[in-house]
Amino acid sequence: MENNQEKAIVPTPTTTVTRDLRTLDVNTDNIYESIVVISKRANQIASDVKEELHSKLADFATVNDNLEEVFENREQIEISKHYERMPKPTLLAIDEFLNDKVYYRIPTPEQE
Repeated sequence: MENNQEKAIVPTPTTTVTRDLRTLDVNTDNIYESIVVISKRANQIASDVKEELHSKLADFATVNDNLEEVFENREQIEISKHYERMPKPTLLAIDEFLNDKVYYRIPTPEQE
């Protein structure tokens, strides 16, 4: 084994994972603030993935949608299956949060 070992890259799970809540509030010291940060990041990820998928599927859009003209497009099916197999945005956001890959700041209340 080499001396310059890096962390093994663990892929983000694609299914539900049981988590210890005490690990989520290590960075913020408040579980609720951690959940807010994770949920906002998950919304950003979901929005980005949705835009990316729509742009890829826009190439397959037809002008007139007749039942006779609907056919299976193998490439379109593969693109859809790829996005279905991807980890959910919430799982990605939790993984980023736990690995300190999310920048967040908590605004301070204004002084009176």
